[in-house]
Amino acid sequence: MKRIASIDIFRAFTMLMMLWVNDFAGMAGIPHWLGHAKMSEDMMGFSDLVFPSFLFCVGLSLPFAIEGRFKKGQSLLEVVSHIVARSFALIVMGLFSMNCGSIEGGLNAKVFQILMVVGFFLVWNVYPDSEGSKRTLFRILRIAGMLLLAGLIVYRYAFGHPLQPKWWGILGLIGWAYLACALLYLLGRQHPGRNTLLWLLIIGLMIGLNSGWKWLGFYPGGWTHPVLVYSGVLASVLMTRFADDRKPYNFIGIMFCGALLMKSAEVLCHNFWICSKIGATPTWAFGSLFYYLIVLAVLYLVCDVFRKTTWAKPIEPAGKATLTCYLIPTLWYSAQQLLGLSYPEFLRTGVPGLCKSMVFAFVIILITGLLSRIHIKLKI
Repeated sequence: MKRIASIDIFRAFTMLMMLWVNDFAGMAGIPHWLGHAKMSEDMMGFSDLVFPSFLFCVGLSLPFAIEGRFKKGQSLLEVVSHIVARSFALIVMGLFSMNCGSIEGGLNAKVFQILMVVGFFLVWNVYPDSEGSKRTLFRILRIAGMLLLAGLIVYRYAFGHPLQPKWWGILGLIGWAYLACALLYLLGRQHPGRNTLLWLLIIGLMIGLNSGWKWLGFYPGGWTHPVLVYSGVLASVLMTRFADDRKPYNFIGIMFCGALLMKSAEVLCHNFWICSKIGATPTWAFGSLFYYLIVLAVLYLVCDVFRKTTWAKPIEPAGKATLTCYLIPTLWYSAQQLLGLSYPEFLRTGVPGLCKSMVFAFVIILITGLLSRIHIKLKI
């Protein structure tokens, strides 16, 4: 399966937006529509569109990644093992991230976060292929990372605060959604009909759970997030089948028709549920998908049909080293608070604050690209 530029750019743009909204969160003087809606609010702020976009991007990449492994000759068992290992890594990272609070008489929370991220990089860094002493060194670094993370677990347990899934965090929710969707994809593979049925099955589980069928709540994180991921899976499968170089507009037309379907589903669901990211309601899921299908169609037209991709070069590292890009700010925010550093007041409010946050996002992406060049890049 050839690499699709629009998927990489969609993922990079999503990461740029995630960096931006995370940085301006809590600032004064920010328009209400840019932030997150509150639990009881029936609305979707711009920030509420970023996390589901990340889930959709996970789904877009999933068929390409799995089919690539099969093409390399991996067996079904090897692919399933990879899926489980990848999901486990994300869930562990999410679990650590949600258990970073300070402990009286123990480590400062920010010190814990720095050690945690260092451990993540040591364990899951993509070390270059090498032989001899370098290969031994990389193994030692990976083992050191495992020991560091194990030590943090023991530390919290010793102080009576073991790691607990209060909620799974962004990475943990992605991990659980990816696990369900990747395993289901193995049933559908590249068949549009089977994948459509699997997509409808997950939607049915989401609707059932939100309708009060509590027995459907057995899966961690619920079923709304898997709906977003599997929507990306189905879009990729349809892209592979219908995005013909001779008839590129077939896929674009399908995406716009899908967007209209999602808008209709959103309007219908609004009669029963509010639009809430925190509540992970079907209304929020379908409303988000309406935008993503349009964005994907436009990006496919620009990047894969017209082959105009130069404009996206500045954010390219965010699409290729996304997890690295996501975790770097944790190091900066922790160090900033430990050192007592702060921005001038005018950069912490209103339009200047929003501009500062956008500059910050681009700086993080630049750093991500530089780190990738020296083989510091997370991949799971």
